[in-house]
Amino acid sequence: MCVAALYKFARLDDCEAVRRELARLCCSEGLKGTLLLASEGINGTIAGSDHAIERVVAFIRRLPGFCDPEVKYAASETMPFHRMKVRVKREIVTMGQPGIDPLTGVGHYVSPQDWNALISEPGTIVIDTRNDYEVAVGSFAGAIDPKTASFRDFPAWFRAERERLLGTIDRPKIAMFCTGGIRCEKSTAFLKAEGIEDVYHLQGGILRYLETVPAEQSLWEGECFVFDQRVAVGHGLKAGTHVLCHGCRRPVSRGDQASPLYVSGVSCPACHATRTDAQRAGYAERDRQEHLAKTRGVAHIGASAAERRER
Repeated sequence: MCVAALYKFARLDDCEAVRRELARLCCSEGLKGTLLLASEGINGTIAGSDHAIERVVAFIRRLPGFCDPEVKYAASETMPFHRMKVRVKREIVTMGQPGIDPLTGVGHYVSPQDWNALISEPGTIVIDTRNDYEVAVGSFAGAIDPKTASFRDFPAWFRAERERLLGTIDRPKIAMFCTGGIRCEKSTAFLKAEGIEDVYHLQGGILRYLETVPAEQSLWEGECFVFDQRVAVGHGLKAGTHVLCHGCRRPVSRGDQASPLYVSGVSCPACHATRTDAQRAGYAERDRQEHLAKTRGVAHIGASAAERRER
């Protein structure tokens, strides 16, 4: 099974017309996943046959301004999604900052091959722009963790921490990264709007770095959370060791899987105390139904996958 994560910031005038065409094409090709459309572009992850994926990518490339979308391919032994969703949103990655437009200026792109040198350079401020549960799975050594629950929180965090981060540095150099690159398009545009010029971001994101930089040369520690049922990947984009908690949708490490509070399909140490007995009973029944459907070789209609996109 081919999995394609893609995005492109470009003007999209008639989102609804494009949504209808993409939905029809994806469904006719048997694809599953999520595609988000907004006036600022397209973002999403889809899975299916190689041929079907290429038909959708080719369709997107034919749209005016979309000839070169950022696309990352990976393989999955099973279909990582349960349904196909094509939706129109205000933003393809939600920051909630009116006026921030990646099309008018973003940070300097840094290739995975040059990334190590940049973040190892004395004085470079390295910031992980992802959510707290993602950072807990893995990050670059020495990177600052904003501990944000949502990408919406990043602007407020930076404004609150700006003086502490930058101090009296006349011209600070900031390097930022995220899973696939899309959040850094906005976060670097945001920092430039805040008056910071020397802003850099990892081109293609962590996934491109793990795919292209040999493990023995890597400065990455841990695994990288991904927004599908693979949960996390390591170097070479090989499947990681984390599993998904179906109670709170958070990644669960091997250590937490050994906890008495972890019940597969029901709860994990992070959410066990926040769920009622009735909720846990409902999760357990859903998990049972999913296992029954799997043994019959059919899809569980009520199943809910980790179909969240970077936000």
